[in-house]
Amino acid sequence: QVQLVESGGGVVQPGGSLRLSCAASGSIFNIHTMGWYRQAPGKQREWVAGFPIDGNIYYGDSVKGRFTFSRDNAKRTVSLQMDSLKPEDTAIYYCKAEIVEWLGSHPSTPQGYWGQGTPVTVSS
Repeated sequence: QVQLVESGGGVVQPGGSLRLSCAASGSIFNIHTMGWYRQAPGKQREWVAGFPIDGNIYYGDSVKGRFTFSRDNAKRTVSLQMDSLKPEDTAIYYCKAEIVEWLGSHPSTPQGYWGQGTPVTVSS
């Protein structure tokens, strides 16, 4: 069974930095897309950064120039380096991936998976 596990959240002062990581595990045949979303209290879930199927890296407008997305294909992990954090970055951060699972004799169709979320609080 495919799982996504995030780590690295915490509490930081404005202007500080945090690094989030997400590791995919299980019977993975291929990873089509992988990225980060966030959801602040009382708000809708928002796209942050990641790569779609074309392989390029994209960022949401609110984090451009401050957050850096990276991937390690061999380890099936992605990371999000968050610098110059602001109070409005406070949210639960979720990793999401579209993954083709190996079913033993053939691959599955691509399925969407979410991690459990990791909280980030930016406060003085």
